[in-house]
Amino acid sequence: MKKWSSVCLSAMLLAAWGCGDGAILVKDFDNGGVVVYPYRGEQGNLLSAFRKDATNLMLQKCPGGYTTIREGETKGRLRQASPVAGSSDVVEERRWGIQFQCK
Repeated sequence: MKKWSSVCLSAMLLAAWGCGDGAILVKDFDNGGVVVYPYRGEQGNLLSAFRKDATNLMLQKCPGGYTTIREGETKGRLRQASPVAGSSDVVEERRWGIQFQCK
């Protein structure tokens, strides 16, 4: 029973930790900016659950609409996959960026 509890607790912590960052506005200009969001390679950037969050951020910044200037994969980050000290599991988190300009 004790081992099962440890496994469940580790899985819950890992799930919560992996969902920490969503879409964020990393550059804020007078008439636009750059939003970045994480995505999984096998899922693709267009199907990421965070793409809708990125779109909402752009619409908040530009209520009259926006034009996408460019988009593509941007610098991701490496993070430890397990919250257990001494674990060597490292996960590469991929990120997609969208530069936009208000209409």
